[in-house]
Amino acid sequence: MKVIICEDDAAQLEYIYSKLRKYALIQYPSIKFALATSSPEDVLTYIEHDRADCYFLDIELGSSLTGLELASNIREHDPQASIIFVTTHAEMLQLTFTYKLAALDFIVKREKVELTHQLITALEVAYQKYKQLGHVDEGHYFQLKIGELIKNIPYEEIYFFATSSQVHKIELHTKKGHYEFYGKLKELESLDSRFYRCHKSYIINLQHVREINKKDRTLTMTSGEICYISFRASRGLQVKMDEWGSSNGV
Repeated sequence: MKVIICEDDAAQLEYIYSKLRKYALIQYPSIKFALATSSPEDVLTYIEHDRADCYFLDIELGSSLTGLELASNIREHDPQASIIFVTTHAEMLQLTFTYKLAALDFIVKREKVELTHQLITALEVAYQKYKQLGHVDEGHYFQLKIGELIKNIPYEEIYFFATSSQVHKIELHTKKGHYEFYGKLKELESLDSRFYRCHKSYIINLQHVREINKKDRTLTMTSGEICYISFRASRGLQVKMDEWGSSNGV
């Protein structure tokens, strides 16, 4: 899980970051702090090219952009992200509903022992939500578990699954990299209508097929990678592509 903190008070920023990071290092080493900044513009720049799973935001950021407006921008990029407000302004709670931000928590800054407890509790809840995300929205995410690391990968970012040279392992090829995990391709055949078992060694994402070479029985994916088609699967491939394209307005 990736976390971003945005707080305009330097001392408060350091306090929130240090407490959360210390707890995460001991309890959940896979949690990464992608950004801790006083500038909402830094957060906007980050989410243009990447995404985080959890955001701790102050509301008054000493900028032309408030924490509420920043949260609204985050929601446009990622409806699933956990947003936690940390502020001295308890009266701002109602505005989070006005902005329809679906905040995970609203923490009012009090004395430090209580604040620390609330921060850690919010991080725990966000992490549990993160772990469950792949199951909550099964139609859109593939949940990959590698040790303690859990990645929720949108189906649209997956090019294909392939058998690995290592026994009992599967290769996952995505827009953001390649991964290996233990499993069987057969277990993934019914993952979603966009995926098709085109060969004993491949399950492809139909939306990323760029070219079909019927003579060589190969597929070129939008990533430029080549996958093979078995004789039996070649007869059903075009039908599956037409069905998926028709149901998705392609």
